[in-house]
Parts: sequence; C-alpha cells; structure tokens
Amino acid sequence: MPAAVSRRSQSNLGEPKRVDLSVRQKRAILVAVVLPGAQRELDDPLDELRGLAKTAGVKIVGTLVQNRQWPDAATYLGKGKVEELKLLAAAQNVDTVIFDNNLTPGQTRNLEKELEKEIVDRSELILAIFATHARSHESKLQVELAQLLYMRPRLKRLWTHLERTEGAVGSRGPGEQQLETDRRLIDARVTELRVRLKEVEKRRERQVSQRHEHLTVSLVGYTNAGKSTLMNALTGADVYVADQLFATLDTRTRTWNIPHLGRVLLSDTVGFIRDLPHNLVASFRSTLEEARHADLLLHVVDASSPSAEQQIVTVNEVLKEIGIDAARAVLVLNKVDAVQDRSLVDVLWASHDPAVSVSAQAKTGLDQLTRIAAERLGEGYVDATLETSVGNGRLLSYLAAHAEVIRQDYVDSRVTLQCRIPRRFLNSLPGDDTHVHLTNGNGAALS
Repeated sequence: MPAAVSRRSQSNLGEPKRVDLSVRQKRAILVAVVLPGAQRELDDPLDELRGLAKTAGVKIVGTLVQNRQWPDAATYLGKGKVEELKLLAAAQNVDTVIFDNNLTPGQTRNLEKELEKEIVDRSELILAIFATHARSHESKLQVELAQLLYMRPRLKRLWTHLERTEGAVGSRGPGEQQLETDRRLIDARVTELRVRLKEVEKRRERQVSQRHEHLTVSLVGYTNAGKSTLMNALTGADVYVADQLFATLDTRTRTWNIPHLGRVLLSDTVGFIRDLPHNLVASFRSTLEEARHADLLLHVVDASSPSAEQQIVTVNEVLKEIGIDAARAVLVLNKVDAVQDRSLVDVLWASHDPAVSVSAQAKTGLDQLTRIAAERLGEGYVDATLETSVGNGRLLSYLAAHAEVIRQDYVDSRVTLQCRIPRRFLNSLPGDDTHVHLTNGNGAALS
C-alpha cells in the first residue's frame, strides 16, 4: 500500500497483516476456479499462475483446482472446497492463498475471515509484479495509480479490526473514521497522479508526432512472447531480456535498418496477459501511445505455447480496448525452434494471414520478416519523378533523408530524379520550382 495510506498492525487481532501489495518470499497455495469457457491450459489450469507466482518471488507449497458452473457469491469457491483449502493451508503453514481469479472485496474479506490467511487475487498479484518491475518515473506513476484504484474499494477489509472498537452512542468508531481518512487520501493522490500522467501523455504524444519523418514499427504481444529478444535480433540492440513475465514495462525504441527503406524506428511495448486489470491498462495508455501511432504492428506470439491461439485473442482484445485495429498487424510466430508439434504452427498459419515464423533466439526467419515488413511499410510509398533546378539543395537534402533516389538525370540547369517516397511527404516538398509526376515504377506517368 502506498505510504499515503495509514496502517495499523493486525498481528494481535487474529487477522492477516496487510502491509502492501507484495507477496515476495511468502509461502502460498495457488487456487483456480475453472468456469465454463475460461481461457486456461487444459492440462494444468494453474500453469500461467505458476509463472506469475514465480515472477513475484512466491514459494508455492500447494495447489487446489475446482470446476464450477458459476462462482459462489460469498467465497468464489464452494463451501466444501473452502474447508479443504483451510485444512491444506493449515497443513502447509502458508502465509498466503493466491487465486487465479479476480475476487470481489466481499469475497476476499469472507475468505480471509474463514481461512485466517492473506488472500491475493489475480489482479493484486499482477499489480505486485508491475510494482517490482517498474523502473522509470512514468511506469512507477502508472503502477501506483492502478494500485490505488484497485485498493480503494477494498479498504474496508484492511480496517475491519478497528470496527470492533466501540465508540460513543451515535458516534462513529475509529475504524470508520480512519476508513474515511484513507479514502480521502487515496482520492487526493489519484487526482494528483492522473494530472501528472496526463502531462506525461501529452509529452509522449509530442514525441511520437515528432517522429513522423521516420517510419515506425511497434512490437506487441503476450507477456514473455520474446518481443525484447526479437528487438535485439533485428536491431543489434542490447535491451534487457529475461525469461519471466512482464520483464519489460517501459517502451524502448531502437533503429531497424530495412533494405530500400532505410532507418525505421522499432519500439518494444509492455506485454499483455489474460484478465489484465482494467485500471492497469488505463494507466498504461500513454506507454502504448507508440503502438497506436505505428505505421506497422508486429504481433509476436510464442508459437511453442499450447495456449498460443488464446493468447492471440487476449492481445487482440486489449488492443481493441486501447483503440488499435488488430487486423493491421503481422503475426510473428516466435520460438518455432522450441515447437514440439509442428502441426500447431500450421494451424496458426492457416488461421492468420499474414504470418511469418521466426526464432529470435536462433535468429532464423528474420530475413523473411524483414521482407514482409518492407512490403507492408512500402504500401505507403509512391514512385515519383521530380524535376527541379540543380541549385535546389533543400529538395535534394530532403529527398536524401526521406526517400530512396533511384536515378538522377541532369540536363543543363535542371535535374530529373526518379525516387520512391512516402506519400505523406509529397505535400511538404521544399522549393517552388519543383514539378512532381507519379509513375508506375518504370518511369511511365500515371493518369
């Protein structure tokens, strides 16, 4: 919990001590309630939660899974499973029970009262990981805002121990007074964070708009799909790579040199995941600004994951939520060197077009990916013939920076240039004595 919110020790009151949203080094039981149509690994419904718990530094000492048609309104789990979980928690001497479900404040409170253990749901676990991995000033602000918005409706359970203290007749007890104080503190901090993030968003929008002189490509995808490794392979950069979920929270941009296009700006973005907390997506909108304005999206998928298709659906849903058309993305099937059953890749190929198979780790398939990216980016280019005076240095410099000059012919004081240029630059050609003719690539004028 952020420092702005007051704390009270609960160690002598029979309720779990809630100090922050961290679960590092705690002994925990993982729990999943599998509902009809839920997106989970069929062989191991807790597979993804294990990865999250491992990333958060949790020591897993037990698991419990229940299949239900719908969650129990009071405890999410059925009564019998709650009793089973209580016995398991006592036997394993756990600190925390982590659910692969998002619980209501009431369900969390009821479970903590019944089990006398700290209850952490999926959103809180993801927020804890984001808080640990946040490095930049911007990402720290974004995570803190998401944590506060998650925490506010759950404040009551943090102060239930004070509600036992009786106040005078007709007066509010100290628990209720402190609860209102904390809510006011949180509301004030949320307002402050939103103002500061709005400033960051405007600054990032300006930075992105200033890059209009360069083509931009953005990597998007499920967390741990290999986006950072792919960026390193394509650009020769040395961005941080780790085999863990949410290793990247801040957008990084590097130069990718593509034949016939020149320098292209390639950006890596935060990874997505199933049931990503809505407040977290909203907080990271400015970070995802690069993807919204990119000329091309590369949707990186871990082709070796049996859940690859479900992960594609999840990423497309998040992209839609932030206003990005997922249909314009090229699917990059990464980690094909780790695929055990090649038919899984064939199914993905058949379902998604365009798609390209690569191994960022082994650096295979990168030439094909570069070619496809060049073709897609080249769709915004036109072939043009320009005639101008040989003294028009501004135009010649402009074309050198923004176009591919294929041929130059000099006649007296005039020069004719055949070039490929992004259509968006045609309207801002410098020089008053320049004549422009669009061609079909062979020099013939188009009607």
